[in-house]
Amino acid sequence: MKTPFSILTLVLMLVAGIMLVGCPSDEERTGTLQFYAEGEERAREGLVSKDGWSISFDHIYVTLSDITAYQTDPPYDPYTQVTVDHQVRVSLEGTYTVDLAKVGSAADPRKLVGQVSNQPAGHYNALSWRMVKAASGPAIGYCLLMIGIAEKDGEIVEFTIGVDQEVEFRGGEYVGDERKGMLEPRGTADLEMTFHLDHIFGDGLKPADDEINLDAFDFEALLADPTIIDLVEVHLGHVGEGHCRVIPLG
Repeated sequence: MKTPFSILTLVLMLVAGIMLVGCPSDEERTGTLQFYAEGEERAREGLVSKDGWSISFDHIYVTLSDITAYQTDPPYDPYTQVTVDHQVRVSLEGTYTVDLAKVGSAADPRKLVGQVSNQPAGHYNALSWRMVKAASGPAIGYCLLMIGIAEKDGEIVEFTIGVDQEVEFRGGEYVGDERKGMLEPRGTADLEMTFHLDHIFGDGLKPADDEINLDAFDFEALLADPTIIDLVEVHLGHVGEGHCRVIPLG
């Protein structure tokens, strides 16, 4: 005949076994989110401005903070919503200065900013970040600093264009050839902060009346006065091809 102690022990063992089988560990329910910054081919290979200058970049420093991914239902719409209403939120702590003109790796030219492990699985379909003034390093005092060489009709100029206007970008789901932010348990998913330089310089390979050129700046005008760049108006930050809401800071 079993004693009350042995019966209790058996019950506790059975309950513990059920919990082990029925309740997955944190590792089984979570994964790793990676955050990338991408300036695309224009940042790494150069571009032609709307007024015909062939531009190549030695450095394009952007300083990023408050990088945050969200799971939202319904999806966040940057055109109609200001606040990102979310069920899950994951932040990458710290401030980072990255050089968009440099290749990340042979396998992936994007720049890995950082990653966060042990985060809830699910679809991260919104992303926000801030561009802030660098407190140290080569881009100190600027949130965006572009250094390079431009050539037109045999004339060559070296340029440094800096922007100190701090802004926040809030984007919905990544728009591109593949979906991003789909985090499986024990898996890895990536999200991308995409910077479209043609929104600043235009595209000299497209007609002058193309929409991108109507809103962009003449390179020569930027040389004369870099402060005419208004990051709120040019919509530099994207999620792939998806537009972001731009919020001025300060």
